[in-house]
Amino acid sequence: MNNEIPRATALRLPIYHRYLRFLQNAGKKRISSTELSEAVKVDSATIRRDFSYFGALGKRGYGYDVDYLTDFFAKILNHDRLTTVGLIGVGNLGSALLNYNFRKNHNIRIGAAFDVNADLVGTIFVGVPVYSMDELEQQIKDQHIEIIILTVPEQFAEEIVDRLIEVGIRGILNFTPLRFNVPNDVLVQNVDLTNELQTLIYFIDNEFTT
Repeated sequence: MNNEIPRATALRLPIYHRYLRFLQNAGKKRISSTELSEAVKVDSATIRRDFSYFGALGKRGYGYDVDYLTDFFAKILNHDRLTTVGLIGVGNLGSALLNYNFRKNHNIRIGAAFDVNADLVGTIFVGVPVYSMDELEQQIKDQHIEIIILTVPEQFAEEIVDRLIEVGIRGILNFTPLRFNVPNDVLVQNVDLTNELQTLIYFIDNEFTT
């Protein structure tokens, strides 16, 4: 992906691709930016600007070719290759993520889970093997895992992140409330469900009080 593409645009690309794939499966052949805007709830000017970073993707008076756009964004998002990710922490949240395991995405799967619980280690959880934390580095290397989902208690998170950096992990989806200092070549995406819910509550309360 072009490094000059804004982060906000990059975050919207999977949204566009998901809906375009839905249209493709429904047999629709073309769509306007206005129609796409109504479906994904992004204004049409933003959509046109996002698409402009990749060149001329549409034609004036015709709109966008659904098949072409679907295939184009699939390549941009590397949907033509399978990405295996690891998960550390098979607690309540980790178990839920293993049950989900990106079943609606054909290019992402959780291939290995790690935990300290001796009752879980050595088992197969919803088709995913659970390894001891002692096997973390070796399994990451053997399975060519570049991305880790982190769902551990916060008191253990810093040490685990240091281990992940040392073994060469490139991306961490962080569900802990901590924020980590990592090298520039490691990307961390923070997911704080409490903050998201509090933000939602704030906007709901604000809407009713203004």
